[in-house]
Amino acid sequence: MAHRPGVIALLTHPELRRPLPPPLEVDLRRVILLGILAFAVAGVVCGVLAATGTTGARGVAVCVVGVALGGLGLLWVRRRGQRG
Repeated sequence: MAHRPGVIALLTHPELRRPLPPPLEVDLRRVILLGILAFAVAGVVCGVLAATGTTGARGVAVCVVGVALGGLGLLWVRRRGQRG
């Protein structure tokens, strides 16, 4: 088994660290769309619960904000993709 340096040694001598792996290529558009879908489903559930009087409307508001921020994220990804 190879000798691994301790935490203190790694903090004081960064050259002993292994190189970082390359970053993964991720389709952010797909990730954001999945988040928007999750907030939309949660919004429907919260809407039904609010309509039956089980909970208040705060959950619906949170879900609407989540969908709106997801939309802004999609715009950001689109704009970022045009630059690259």
